[in-house]
Amino acid sequence: MPLSTSDRSVVEPAIRRLSALRMLSAEARASLEYAMLEGLQRGGPGEDLLAEGDSVDSVRILLSGWLCRYKMLEDGRRQIVNFIFPGESCDTHAFLLPVMDHSIATLTPVVYAEIKRARFESLLAGDRSLAEAFWCETLVNNAIQREWAVNLGRRMALERVAHLFCEIFERLRPVGMVEGNSCIMPVTQMDLADATGLSVVHLNRTVQELRASGRIVLRDRTLTINDLDALKDAGLYSPSYLQLYRRG
Repeated sequence: MPLSTSDRSVVEPAIRRLSALRMLSAEARASLEYAMLEGLQRGGPGEDLLAEGDSVDSVRILLSGWLCRYKMLEDGRRQIVNFIFPGESCDTHAFLLPVMDHSIATLTPVVYAEIKRARFESLLAGDRSLAEAFWCETLVNNAIQREWAVNLGRRMALERVAHLFCEIFERLRPVGMVEGNSCIMPVTQMDLADATGLSVVHLNRTVQELRASGRIVLRDRTLTINDLDALKDAGLYSPSYLQLYRRG
């Protein structure tokens, strides 16, 4: 259901996210902002925004709330293969392929912008800085996916969870969703277990170990990192793959 377009601040996460990757021209910012405001939508928690096998004819950019990408096995087991945070898009060039190879679901209530393919391609063709920003985002998403593969394939349980917490914190920082050493953590233990390839029992035990060590506090849907350097050490974490420092 379309939302009111009166509050322009709703699109700010996307502008901040893309500007962290490439310096956008004033014209690019204005054109993208207008396109997003025209296509504002919302969804409730637990909905498939896109399902595996769906065809795609538009670009969706998340503005508030959390999404996840997931694959479902025939026996009902779910693997979350990535989270999508405010300011991030749902595969900007997915419309180039016939169908989706995975599903994207809402974990919380969400607000997102939906821009039709023709309009999106016109935006990119009209401004080089905007085209480069979205391509940079695609490259960073690929890097994130490689890091998740390493997380699931080689890191131990404590390292997996510590690494995921560090990544969440660092990905929320550029869009202004970190306050001091805290950020929102609105997902369930089942979601975290499905993202780290652990059972809920093992996930809970691992989180308790991080709590007991004093590295984190996880309470009331908020993650507080008491010692970010210590958490990075525990997760063998380096943020370089996120390309947080813009060059050029």
